[in-house]
Amino acid sequence: MASQTPSPQRQLHLNAFLMSTGHHEASWRLPESDPHAGSRVEHYQQLARTAERGKLDSIFFADSPVLFGEVGRRPAGKLEPTVLLTAIAGATKRIGLIATASTTYNEPFNLARRFASVDWVSGGRAGWNVVTTAGPDAARNFGVDDQPAHAVRYERAAEFIEVARKLWDSWQDDAILADKADGVWGDAEKIRTIDHEGRHFRSAVRSTSPAPRRGTR
Repeated sequence: MASQTPSPQRQLHLNAFLMSTGHHEASWRLPESDPHAGSRVEHYQQLARTAERGKLDSIFFADSPVLFGEVGRRPAGKLEPTVLLTAIAGATKRIGLIATASTTYNEPFNLARRFASVDWVSGGRAGWNVVTTAGPDAARNFGVDDQPAHAVRYERAAEFIEVARKLWDSWQDDAILADKADGVWGDAEKIRTIDHEGRHFRSAVRSTSPAPRRGTR
């Protein structure tokens, strides 16, 4: 009788998608709910710690530069997620911290710096959910009459990620020497200037943030 080769083990990753008082539009009306939870950092810190105790891999915040939903029916305001993640990082130890950010209404240098900072603050736990943001309301919030065409948004997104990766990779891992005896903090030769010129972005800069702690992927 031929022996059977055991199937390779598969791993399941669990993520908590957090939304102020909950996903149901009437969740804020429950007796135990705090209708102001969406603007309370302590609320999200508690949720993150609960998810971490439950062995979940990550928490996730959706985001959009548009006021969400009907203000008369459900909590509509929200905190900027990358800022919120830095506060959650200090209240947790292991869980991954993922935020949504748009490539249509940000610039690569600023956004790459923000995520690199979250990654350092959290000890290498930051994640980016890349979106291109559709809808004329978002465009008007940034002084644009209408959203860019679908193909243009995704072409910009691909180039945006390319530039962000170049910025993250521009610091070599051993660029910081911290040599007190010789008075040499860093090696400038190991922090290269990126030279990118594409359809949507031109960047000839050096990143102000050291590379994310665990690299990018």
